[in-house]
Formats: sequence, structure tokens, C-alpha cells
Amino acid sequence: MQAVAAISQSALAHNLAVVHTHAPQAKVVSMVKSDAYGHHLDLITPLFAADILAVSELSEARRLRPLTQKPILLLPGVFTEEDLQEAIQLNCHLVFHDLAQLAILMSSKHPIKLWIKVDSGMRRLGIATQSLPDVLSQMDNHEHIQIKCIMSHFACADEPMHPKNIQQLDIFNQLDTKDFYRSMANSASIISRAKSHFDYVRPGIMLYGTSPFANIDEQLMPVMELSAPILSLKTIKAGETVGYGATWKATKDTRIAIIGIGYGDGYPRHAKNGTPVLINGALCALAGRVSMDLICVDIQETSAKIGDRAILWGNDKLRVETVASYSQTIAYELLTGVSARVTFTQRA
Repeated sequence: MQAVAAISQSALAHNLAVVHTHAPQAKVVSMVKSDAYGHHLDLITPLFAADILAVSELSEARRLRPLTQKPILLLPGVFTEEDLQEAIQLNCHLVFHDLAQLAILMSSKHPIKLWIKVDSGMRRLGIATQSLPDVLSQMDNHEHIQIKCIMSHFACADEPMHPKNIQQLDIFNQLDTKDFYRSMANSASIISRAKSHFDYVRPGIMLYGTSPFANIDEQLMPVMELSAPILSLKTIKAGETVGYGATWKATKDTRIAIIGIGYGDGYPRHAKNGTPVLINGALCALAGRVSMDLICVDIQETSAKIGDRAILWGNDKLRVETVASYSQTIAYELLTGVSARVTFTQRA
């Protein structure tokens, strides 16, 4: 018996539909980078209904291409002739974000579909706004370069009232992009800032049923249900401790379930005592430190037997956002951190 991550196909389809509800006029770029936010590229078929799929590495484009004929957006673009040729063969759209990429693109003898990324204030990837007119001028007469879209990225979209959102949107709107499609909205701005939707939206975390904000979004359905078996049951006497460091002490005789999951599987090592675990429909409390292979859970709130499965996250009663909060991290890290020894499966 081992930990299982079951990926819901109906939840993926539902969450993509939520994107269309928020941005009905826009085309959709499904963000499937980092192995579909840890959900595995071969298990997220409903997201292939989007207009285009985005990955962060050429190796991911290579894995994705046999699964779908939809265009693939390669977010870092290319820097070598070898990578350029492979990207073209894989029918990738390329992101141009650094002037160092210009020479290799301009030397191409094959058609290139290009997205130009502009730095509107994130100060990460993206050419300077003042460089855009010159770049467009150089590419304008290139017979093999087709500019598909001008894009940028918000730094503070998960804080809708942050003034930087308006500043970046103003900077982006001031660019002379009237001849091209535009894209700026990620999950947070799809939900909170309709004026940023433009022609393409780029949903990520919301596709996987997780809110981009501090609060849980009930419109979204959890996609990954992470579960693990109960391996042992025992009664801890009042005053006894559980786990490494003896950080949890029983205040009374307490029934404990030992569950076959730990930080070696991607369950967060820093989850606090009291972190909820769902067992037979009841929320129970983590007792003691997370170890590599095991956790212990106070099951006074339910009855259980060896072989019953505990849900660590991915249920309406226990969202991954909640576990992330107890662990002082974010849901993105938990979802992408599930390890290779966990079995991944599809579910309805």
C-alpha cells in the first residue's frame, strides 16, 4: 500500500469552464508547465481543449507533443540553433523575452510563431518597454517571423488592491500593440481584473482547483486528491509523546493512526501539529512531526481500521490551500512537490 494522487478529469473540465465564464471573449492558454503543476501531463487531457498549451522547458514540449496536436507555447523561448529547430519541429510558439535571442531568431530559415514578452514591472523575464518599437521594426520585414502576441506578467495579481497592478496595466496599455494580439492575465487577474483579459488569458493554478488568493474559491473544484493508507493503530497514554522531537504530548488517552506518507512523498515536513487530515469523512489532527515515510494522526473524531485511506488534501472538506496554510507555504509548492514514489491515477 502506498500514497496515491488521483487526478479528477471532471474537475479539470469544470475549472476550464470557469475560466471561460470569467473571460468569455478571450482565447485560453492552459498553463501546463512543471508537469502540469505536478498533476502529470498525461493525466490532464481535459485541459487540451484550450486554444494553446504553455510549458517552461523544451523537454516538456517533447513529452506533450504525442498527447495533443494543439500549439505549444515555449515560455523561455530558445537560445541555440539546435533548440530552435526542435521547437519548430514540435510546432511550438516561442516567447521572445531577451535581446540575446534576437540573432538566432532573425537567422531562421523556417517559419517561427513568436510571442514577445515585455517587462511591465515584474523585473523578471521580458524586454524593456522602450525596446519594443525597435524589435518590432527589425522583425517586421522578416519573411519567416510571425508575431502572434505581445504579452506581459503581473507581479502582484494575487493582491487585487495592490497599486502595482494598475501601474503595470497602464504601462502595457500605453504600448503600441494595436496590430497584435495581447495577453497579460494569469489566474488571479482572470478572476479579479476583467480589463486585463485582452485576447489571450493564461490560467494556471485555477485550472487545478486552487484559488490564487488567500481565500478558497468555491467555484473551483479540487483536482488532485492525495491519499495514503493507515498502517497501524495504537492508543497513546496521557503524558506520552509521539514522533521525532517529542513535540506532541497526549493530554489524555488518545487513539492514533499511523499513515503511510511523509516528506519523502511530498507531504510538507513543516506541517504543524493540528494540521487537518480527512479520515472517513471526519477532519482529524496531525500529531507530531512529519517524518520521511509516516505521519501520526489523532483519530478521536472518527473510527478507523488498518487499510482505510486518509485524504491529505484534494477534497471539498480539505483543500490543499488549508494544508499549505498550516505548513507556512503555498499550494503551488505542495502540488508540484509530490514525489515520484507516489502513484498517479485518473479519476472521474
